[in-house]
Amino acid sequence: MPVPLDGIVFGYAAQNHSKFLLYCFMAALCSALGSLVPYYIGRAGGELFLLKRIDRKRYEQLRDRFERQEFLAIMIPALLPPPTPIKLFEIAAGVFEMRPLAFTLAIFIGKFLQFLVCALLAIFFGPTILRTLTELLHEHVGYILGIGGIIVVLLIVWVVRKLFDRPKGTRFPVEEASSDLPDPDLVPEE
Repeated sequence: MPVPLDGIVFGYAAQNHSKFLLYCFMAALCSALGSLVPYYIGRAGGELFLLKRIDRKRYEQLRDRFERQEFLAIMIPALLPPPTPIKLFEIAAGVFEMRPLAFTLAIFIGKFLQFLVCALLAIFFGPTILRTLTELLHEHVGYILGIGGIIVVLLIVWVVRKLFDRPKGTRFPVEEASSDLPDPDLVPEE
């Protein structure tokens, strides 16, 4: 279950400037340990999950990148802000059998740098940003609730359509490659 650690680090660093490095270290450590779950899911059989989410060409590009620079292929997405699909890269690291220690270290370094930037922003601009956001929320609460409600309704409609409009019996790309072989149930025994 993802937790928005950026906001937590921002809040703590804005309140207590002297311990911002400790907050960054703790958040990066927790993030690195938590990322081991999708990593081991990828190790256990995430290839089908990956192929369901991305096409074969993107899968091959991802595999090639891991073969060339696996450490940077994990550290750079971990360094990027939250909309980045980091879980996809964590599962891919498991699928492509990256060493667990190198994986954890890459996530830790990337997240530490990300939280460090967030903490420094909180220290230098924190009170001003928080005051401005609070004023904006109070002035435009109706618009925010309206837009949030529309987004929730659209998300529910999208999920319902995805559940009921998907074709039945869709085959995975891996299954299609093995469909050339004869079915063992239909082959007569000798």
